[in-house]
Amino acid sequence: MPGPAAPVARLRHTTRTFLAERLTAGDLARGDLILVACSGGPDSLALAAVVAFVAPRLGLRAGACVVDHQLQPGSATAAATARQRCDELGLDPAEVLTVTVTAGGQGPEATARDARYQALSEAADRQGARAVLLGHTADDQAETVLLALARGSGTRSLAGMATVRGRFWRPLLTASRADTHDACASLGLPVWHDPTNAVDGPWRTADGRPLPRASVRHRVLPALTEALGPGVRAGLVRTARLAREDSDLLDRLAAEQYELLEARHPDDGRDVVVDARRIGELPTALRLRVLRRLALDAGAPSGVLGQVHIDAIDALVTAWSGQGPAQLPGGITVARTCGRLVLSAGPSGPE
Repeated sequence: MPGPAAPVARLRHTTRTFLAERLTAGDLARGDLILVACSGGPDSLALAAVVAFVAPRLGLRAGACVVDHQLQPGSATAAATARQRCDELGLDPAEVLTVTVTAGGQGPEATARDARYQALSEAADRQGARAVLLGHTADDQAETVLLALARGSGTRSLAGMATVRGRFWRPLLTASRADTHDACASLGLPVWHDPTNAVDGPWRTADGRPLPRASVRHRVLPALTEALGPGVRAGLVRTARLAREDSDLLDRLAAEQYELLEARHPDDGRDVVVDARRIGELPTALRLRVLRRLALDAGAPSGVLGQVHIDAIDALVTAWSGQGPAQLPGGITVARTCGRLVLSAGPSGPE
């Protein structure tokens, strides 16, 4: 009897290896429930199919969640169809999670993503699932690195997506998008193609251009591959891995330095007070990370706290000339007063 098609076999091997490693590490135990986040698209549907095959052979239970963002006509039908596919694959429980995406300053992609992850996390809590598996592939990782490069982001952003981040796991982060598409075709699984992923999709930037990720996927990466050869994707994925290793180390060192600063929370209503001169003695790579940690500790929202804000705080440390305070998202003010950085919910006087 012939075995599965090569793309199916590769995805099963990748997923089996990933889950076996989680079992060995103690992140999973036999009998645990894992959930696949499935949109009905080729990546997540291929993941659903291979998890349905692999999980029982490892003594694991597997279910699925389909998120309906209610942002497109026919989204309820698409979600119901995806749930039915998961049910037919043997994933149990398989449910649709309907979310309401409210307008925000992050754009439709980021807002929808936040709502999706919140719904998936709540579903995992409700069902007692150990993890939620996401269908991101190496192609998604390569796109993420290119976007970070174009935005001038730091090492942490260049690190791309983590294979394991809390309860969200990405078993296919080393697999290709071509394999997920071919696996669905080999298994006879009808797939849904999200129109927002298309370069001419319904979602646009404020000035009418395609969404950045869609442009990178359909224009930039193909052009780079044509110009530099077929190793571009693998090189970008390797960059993410190396950047993650470096960033993890720097984050650990920065956390140690943060504790040594002994940031104070006095009773005068100010959130955080630290010695500016001690921060100024740190190497740049650590200093900027410590400053970000301070801003978050004071209440600045991480989703909109950008490098421009951290640079403004850094100027108070390394280029002090009596300038006024820096303003951070969340209504946080950072001022330098008597040799100290004061991060507060209101204005502070200069030194």
